[in-house]
Order: sequence, then C-alpha cells, then structure tokens
Amino acid sequence: MKAMVLIRPGAPLEAVDLPLPVPGPTEIVIRVSACGVCRTDLHVVDGELPSPKPRVVPGHEIVGRVTALGSAATRFRIGDRVGVPWLGWACGSCEFCHRGQENLCDSARFTGYQLDGGYAEYARADERFCVPIPERYGDIEATPLLCAGLIGYRTLRLAGDAPRLGLYGFGASAHIVIQIAHHRGQEVAVFTRPGDSDAQAFARRLGAAWVGGSDETPPAPLDAAIIFAPVGDLVPAALRTVRKGGSVICAGIHMSDIPRFPYALLWPERSIRAIANLTRQDAEAFMAVAARVPIRIETHAVPLDQANEALARLRDGRLTGAAVLVPSPVPDGVG
Repeated sequence: MKAMVLIRPGAPLEAVDLPLPVPGPTEIVIRVSACGVCRTDLHVVDGELPSPKPRVVPGHEIVGRVTALGSAATRFRIGDRVGVPWLGWACGSCEFCHRGQENLCDSARFTGYQLDGGYAEYARADERFCVPIPERYGDIEATPLLCAGLIGYRTLRLAGDAPRLGLYGFGASAHIVIQIAHHRGQEVAVFTRPGDSDAQAFARRLGAAWVGGSDETPPAPLDAAIIFAPVGDLVPAALRTVRKGGSVICAGIHMSDIPRFPYALLWPERSIRAIANLTRQDAEAFMAVAARVPIRIETHAVPLDQANEALARLRDGRLTGAAVLVPSPVPDGVG
C-alpha cells in the first residue's frame, strides 16, 4: 500500500510502499476513504511531541470501510464504515481506566503517534476504540468529527452552559464547536490572529456574535473561554476577558509556555483547565449529538501524496476549516 511516513521528526513526510496491515485478535483493517489533517499531526511531524513510533504513519481522523477482521473482533462486519480516533488503546486495568478516565491512562497509545495512522491506503485499529459514523455525513466531511469534533465537544462540556462563550483560534475544532454552542443557545465570541480576515469572515458566516483579534476585548465579559490555538500567551489574555468566577479551558495537546501573569487575574475565582485526549464515552456521546445536530463541516480534499503541502498550509495558518487527505483521486467538485 501507499503511505506517507515520518522518517525523522522535523523533516517532510516521505511516500513509501508498505505491506498491507494484518489484524491482531481484536483489531480490524480498514481501507481508508479519507483522513483529516489535524494540528496534532503537525505537532508529531514537527517533533513537538516526544518519541513517536519509529517511521510512523501519521493521521488519526480516519474514515474507511472494514476489509479484514481479527480472530476475536466482533463489533463490526466486513464493509462497515468506521471511524478511528486519536485514542487507539488503553490498558483497561489502571486506576484511571477504572475511573472512566482512560484518556489519562499511563499506558495509552495514540493513533498516528505510537500506532500507525491514516495517511495511507489502509489502516489497522483496535475495534474497541473505533466508532460508527452518523450516516448524514460523507466520508470526507466526517473526518474532522473524529478529533476536532471530539476534542471540541469534550472541551465544550467542560465549559458548561456558559451563556457567553469565547473561542480563541478558529480552525477545525472551533468551527464545529460554534455550531453546537448555537444549538445549545450560547452566544459566541471568536478571537483570531490579529488581521486574519479570512478566519474572521468564516466565523461571522457561522454566526459569531462578535469577532476580533486575540489582542482585542469583546464588548461584554465572557462566562468561559476555550483556547484552541497552541499559544501560551493567550492564557492571560483569555483570563482578562472572562468574568469573575469564569473559566479558561486549554484544548490543545501542545502549547507554548504560558507567560507569567499577575495573581490578580486568577484571584476572583477564575479557573484554568486543560483537556487531555478523549475517551470512548466522549466518542459515543459526540456522535449521538452529531447525528441530531446538522453540523456544517468545511473541508478541503487533498490527494494523499500532497500531505506535506496540507501540513504546510495548516502550519502557516492558510486553512479555514479542515484539510482532508484522500488516497484515491479527489472527486470532481470536491476541495
């Protein structure tokens, strides 16, 4: 099969021919229909996440059809459409797994990082960590649901029912979160890179009540703010925009260092929280929401062999919505 492989962190991916994967007892093999390009992939490729699997195939927003079953695999049948998310395996026996916090399992392994992912024609995954995809979404548009959507949903739950919600960064996750927040009746303010007119116009199209640069202040204090951009400087900036007793949630798996800030920002019972990975329960809950709420997902289909260009566009902030790799030729009219 064709695959894009990370030979050395910090270097471009290389196109490689690999043997077809063979499933272990609880694993399935899927023919990849589409795989989203996520900022976490960028952190893996750029060497910002330590110790990836040697010669790893990135990609953890995978949608495809089952082509082979392991000897003990019973959840899916040949031909079923499934999604493969970031959390690829957890031990099931540690204190975190027993408490329903498998996202914190010390032995957890992650798709496209410690396990080969979906920048390939085929992928192997433990069926216990895969999830069915709601029928209303096509293969390409469904891929961002598997990380941007899942992480966004987990973060939104942590933000609670904040009447006024702020989103810092407006990419794949935020453009899904704003639609769920509107469905819940929340008012949303969006902060982008200063002067990023494309992202700001995109946010307005999706109904943001206020849009501005990350150096600006909205007209009224927020009840909670979610930071999707991996920029530590945004933490004190967000604290300044939330009311007393409000919360700031950091949604990225990687963030630059948070600068020093005066304790007076935190003292009025403002809180800072972080989101670490996701759980299978998150996936099931979010896919149920996605089946009910008609989420409009903006995607840009890219051939698999152009993965480096898709990553460069994400790195440089030249994407609105999500880039999606497709192993076969991009369908006419899609992109």
